[in-house]
Amino acid sequence: MNITQAKTQIKQAVNAYRQRDEFGEMLIPVERQRPIFLLGAPGIGKTAIMEQIAQELGIGLVSYSMTHHTRQSALGLPFIVHKTYGGREYDVSEYTMSEILSTVYDRMEEDGVKEGILFLDEINCVSETLAPSMLQFLQYKTFGRHRVPDGWIVVTAGNPPEYNNSVREFDIVTWDRLKRVEVEPDFDAWKEYAVSHGVHPAVLTYLEIRKGDFYQVSATVDGKRFVTARGWVDLSDMIKLYERLSYPVNEQLIRQYLQDEAIAKRFAVYYDLFRKYRSDYQVGAILEGRAPAEVARRAEKAKFDERLSLLGLLLDAISQDVSAVCGAEDAMRLLMNEVKALRTRVAAMDSEAAASHLLSRADELEAALKAGRRSNAMGEDEARASRRAAQVLSEMAQLLRRENPAKGMPVFLTVKKRYDEENNRLKQAADRARARMDAMFAFCEKVFPEGQELLILVSELTLRPAAARFIGRYGCDAYFRNNKNLLFYERKTEIIRAIDELEIE
Repeated sequence: MNITQAKTQIKQAVNAYRQRDEFGEMLIPVERQRPIFLLGAPGIGKTAIMEQIAQELGIGLVSYSMTHHTRQSALGLPFIVHKTYGGREYDVSEYTMSEILSTVYDRMEEDGVKEGILFLDEINCVSETLAPSMLQFLQYKTFGRHRVPDGWIVVTAGNPPEYNNSVREFDIVTWDRLKRVEVEPDFDAWKEYAVSHGVHPAVLTYLEIRKGDFYQVSATVDGKRFVTARGWVDLSDMIKLYERLSYPVNEQLIRQYLQDEAIAKRFAVYYDLFRKYRSDYQVGAILEGRAPAEVARRAEKAKFDERLSLLGLLLDAISQDVSAVCGAEDAMRLLMNEVKALRTRVAAMDSEAAASHLLSRADELEAALKAGRRSNAMGEDEARASRRAAQVLSEMAQLLRRENPAKGMPVFLTVKKRYDEENNRLKQAADRARARMDAMFAFCEKVFPEGQELLILVSELTLRPAAARFIGRYGCDAYFRNNKNLLFYERKTEIIRAIDELEIE
C-alpha cells in the first residue's frame, strides 16, 4: 500500500485500541493490542505520518529509535531490594524504570496528555541482548516490571533487510504478535503531504515531470546511490532558506540531499530553468491582473514542461495567500471565543482587571501551545493561530491600559475595537487573495483555452486543503466553472461551509 493508505490503517487502529466500555476499561485489553509494525523503505515518511496521526487525533507522541538501545537502557538498571517471604528476608533484584517508559510518564506529567502513541523506530535492528526482552514488550507492553501507561498505543517501524544490514529477521512467534502494515514509495500519495506542507514548487513540478526520480535505491561499484522522500523534503526546506538568504542553489548543494549523481544533475539543471521562469513570467504581475502581452504570448507557445512550471509558480503564490487567510481565520476564532467570554463578565471589570484577564488568557494559550508542540499533539498551523491570538490578546490588554476606559461596557467596546481591526485586516487579505485567484484563472483561461492546464489547476487547488477551504468560504466562479468534478468538491467542503461567522455584534 502507499503512505496515505498506511496512514489510514494506522490511524484507524490507534483509534480502535483507544476505545473503552462504560466502565472505562479498554475494549481490547492491552495484552491483545498487537503493536502496529510499519515496514517500509528508508526515508519514505514513516515518522512524518506518525506526527500527522498524533496531531489529527489530538494525542501525544513519544518517538525513539531502537538502534542505540541496549538491554540496560531499555529495561532499566538493576538494584537490590529487601523483601520478606514466609517470615524470611531475601535480597531481590529489581529494575529502575527504562528511559523509554520514563519519557512517556514525563510527557504525561509535563504536558497533561493522557493518551498517545509510543513510536519505536528501527525495531528490527535491536541488539542481540535486547531481542528476547522485546518479545515480552510486544505482547505485554512492559520493560522489566514497568508497563506502558493505559491509553498509550505502541507503534513500531523498520526497514526491509535489503535496505539495512543491521536488520534482524523476525521469527513467526514475533510476527504473530504484530499488526503488520507494509508501505511502498508512491509519488502521488506523497504529493498530498508535500503540497499541504509547502514543499518547494520546483521540487513538485520536477517530480510531476519525472516521477521515476522520486524514489531510487541502486547498488553500484562505487556504493549505494539513493534518493528518498525525506531527501526531497529536506532539500526543499534548504532551498527555501537559501533563496531567502540569496545563497546560490547549485548542484553541490543538491547532491548533499539527493545521493544519486544523475538525478541531482537533472534537478540542478531544472532548478536553474525554474528560476528563469520565475523571473521571466512575472508571476506577481499575472496575479495582479496586469500580465504583459509578451508573457502571455510566451506561455501560449511554451512546451508542456514549461507550462507546468508556470502553473507551479502560480499555485505556490496563491497557496501562500490562502494559507495566510486560513491561518488568520483560525486565530480570529480563538479571539472571538475570548472576546465573547469577556463580554459576559465585563460588567464587573474595570480596565485593569480586564487587561489582567486578557494577559492571563494569552499566557494560557502560550502554555498550551508549548505543551502541544512538545507532545506533538499540535500541528504548525494550529500553533501559528495560537501565537497570533495570544499576541492580539496582549495588544488588547495594552490598549486597555493605555486608554483606561470606564468600567463595564466601555471596556468591552475598547477590546472590540481592536478585534474589529483584526477582522477587517482578515477581510482585506481574503479579498486580495480572491482577486489574485480570479486573475490567475483569467490568465490561464486566456492562454490555455484548449489545453489540460486548467484541469491541472483545478485539481491542484482541490488537493490543497487551504485552497479548498478558502474557495468553500469565499467562492471562486472560475474554479467552479472549470471544475469537472464538482460533486466531489461539494462533498469535501460540506463541513467547511459551516464555519462560524467571525462577526461580533
